[in-house]
Amino acid sequence: MTAAAAEPRLLLVTGLSGAGKSTALKVLEDLGWEVVDNLPLALLDALIEAPAKRSEANRPIAVGIDSRSRGFRPALLVKQIKELRQNGGRDVQTLFLDCAGAELERRFSETRRRHPMAEDRPAADGIAREREMMEPLRRWAEHVVDTTNYSSNDLQQEVRQRFGDTEEGAPVLNVLSFGFARGLPRNADLVFDMRYLRNPHWDPTLKPGTGLDADVAAYVMADPAYADSVAQIERLILTLLPRYRAEGKSYVTIAFGCTGGRHRSVHVASRVAQTLRESGYEPVLTHRNLDSAPQDGLEGKPPPAAPAAGGDR
Repeated sequence: MTAAAAEPRLLLVTGLSGAGKSTALKVLEDLGWEVVDNLPLALLDALIEAPAKRSEANRPIAVGIDSRSRGFRPALLVKQIKELRQNGGRDVQTLFLDCAGAELERRFSETRRRHPMAEDRPAADGIAREREMMEPLRRWAEHVVDTTNYSSNDLQQEVRQRFGDTEEGAPVLNVLSFGFARGLPRNADLVFDMRYLRNPHWDPTLKPGTGLDADVAAYVMADPAYADSVAQIERLILTLLPRYRAEGKSYVTIAFGCTGGRHRSVHVASRVAQTLRESGYEPVLTHRNLDSAPQDGLEGKPPPAAPAAGGDR
């Protein structure tokens, strides 16, 4: 791992049309990478071997390649990546940007752009063809980011976390709270379900608040299962992180979910992030559904015995 980290980095940025490749490349450029988009595959070796100024010899390179690139063939690209790794001299990785078909259709409709593989047919046809074509690259990529539920800012943050400068060898940590009722996070490495804790949503005085509020936090912490279970989760995470680092994993997302993503998961994610900071890590804390409106329909039924100690968020 140390030897690879000392080598100049080469990142191939690819994925489905409309999934965010241009956004990712722009962020990498802002981070100081040399960026080349839509490079013909025949010129990839020439770009890598081209002499650079001494001051830029170790500058990382990001190359955008997708179905529009001249000579694009996924199997050939995978073969080139293997050869580059065998030849040494660069730390070669691949970032694949994925997205659900329905969301891609919405994006193409919103921007009034034609899909590059469906010039005279519905965008859905082109999306299906491209997904099938790109599957070998998706399986091969070290970094797969699903942008279905991402805003442009979310993707920018993800790229910065993964490819910005960090302590050598240390994984980049993202601690995330979310609501199961609003979908699982697609890129989480560890997911912890907080729905076993009593739910502030069913207390009328706490329902409008969030897990960042002291009274909501106190309510969650008063659950008899809270202290021991959360402490065990923290011990597990602190046990696993050094192992992830030893295995060369550079990016770890730890997600905490409750039903709506506003109360229990927010409090526990905040506590765990603080524990990680006190242990010498620098996690990025994100509350995905913090601004979502409270909805009884998402929370299920309140507990029959004690409605105020209820169900979930």
